[in-house]
Amino acid sequence: MEDENKQQPSLPPGDDVPNWTMVNSQGTAQAPNGPSAMTPPPFQPAPAPAPRGNGRGFIIGAGVTALAILLGAGIGHSFWPASTSTSSQSAPVQTAPPQGSSSGTERTSSTAETQAIAAKVNPSLVDINTNLGYQGAQAAGTGMVMSSNGLVLTNNHVINGATKISATDIGNGKTYTAVVVGYNRTSDVAVIQLQNASGLSVAPFGNSKTVSVGQAVVGIGNAGGTGGTPSTAVGTVTALDQSITASDESSSNTEQLTGLIQTDAPIQPGESGGPLVTTSSKIIGMDTAASANFSFNQGTTQGFAIPINSALSIAHQIVAGHASDTIHIGATAFLGVQVQATSGGTSSSGQDGGSGATGTSIPGVSVVGTLADSPAAKAGLVNGDTITAVNNVTVNSPSDLTAALSRFHPGDKVTIKWTDANGQKHAESITLETGPAA
Repeated sequence: MEDENKQQPSLPPGDDVPNWTMVNSQGTAQAPNGPSAMTPPPFQPAPAPAPRGNGRGFIIGAGVTALAILLGAGIGHSFWPASTSTSSQSAPVQTAPPQGSSSGTERTSSTAETQAIAAKVNPSLVDINTNLGYQGAQAAGTGMVMSSNGLVLTNNHVINGATKISATDIGNGKTYTAVVVGYNRTSDVAVIQLQNASGLSVAPFGNSKTVSVGQAVVGIGNAGGTGGTPSTAVGTVTALDQSITASDESSSNTEQLTGLIQTDAPIQPGESGGPLVTTSSKIIGMDTAASANFSFNQGTTQGFAIPINSALSIAHQIVAGHASDTIHIGATAFLGVQVQATSGGTSSSGQDGGSGATGTSIPGVSVVGTLADSPAAKAGLVNGDTITAVNNVTVNSPSDLTAALSRFHPGDKVTIKWTDANGQKHAESITLETGPAA
């Protein structure tokens, strides 16, 4: 990592870092072709979805409309566009004219034109494949080359939970091992480094401030996680400054991404982290989420992209090593505990999360499993315990716990407080280990 940080690219200036939030999950979309996943160690006593909340489903929350999902193949994060703007400071939302109206609306005119647009962008893209070792699964996505020495911009959910990352550069056909430089979990932006890479084609980043409703765009990426020549999806910008809301079934948290570009280009799973491109082959967005009422092969007609200025602004901070409450630099610290929230953010003190002899409810995060030989298991955390604090910071939900731990690095010591199923309180100093990307 030290050598990588010495070679920092000059990135285009971006907008201020947006204050977005994100829920992470691994879903059931078709897994991509690729190397075999690592055999996951067993949880004790509960088998699992993976630590850090992977493998959970989603439900629709109040005040939200059509379902949408993130676009990593093998990654099924679910989202819903918010029914109203979530920021009183946002510019007025622009939307496209009704279908059939020609006012201000354009599209690429031919397959040849689309191919010509993609030909200028494809050499600067990479296919990203990840092994999710703790789930025994694989996933795939897309990335955009930021520097000739192999810094790559992608979505955080593309690398979330990864224990091994590889990336194939479309420009030279070579496959590289990749490491995580850093990520902003709440904004769904990450930067990875292709090891021993040089001479790569750099993506033609544009200016997302110039985007207008009705503008023709092409979504490009690793559709279906199949690799090879990137797929293309033609459409227009249908709205700006859009918000999508996610509700996590297991923790009942509702969180949002805002300021997104909406498009009717039929983008597909696997295209997360790929570019949304203008007819002049300039990248103005990073494909991130799409409507869930899609067929895997047919795509969707409601997609969302992070404006490229915002994504690059965050990436610039990551590459510069500027850690913050939202930006994590380097390897992820790992506790090795599988948790869930209960109704009202409380966990019962009884066995298996039920009512115990004490009959009391304990605010905190319920432990439903620990990974064998993990820091959590070594400290004595078991199924039925309730984690209440990290370094005296109270936690009431899985997202609270993730946020509390995300500021730490492997080797750091933290004090975890919990209450066991019998109501006995515990506090242990635990040394965190290296884990999958958050």
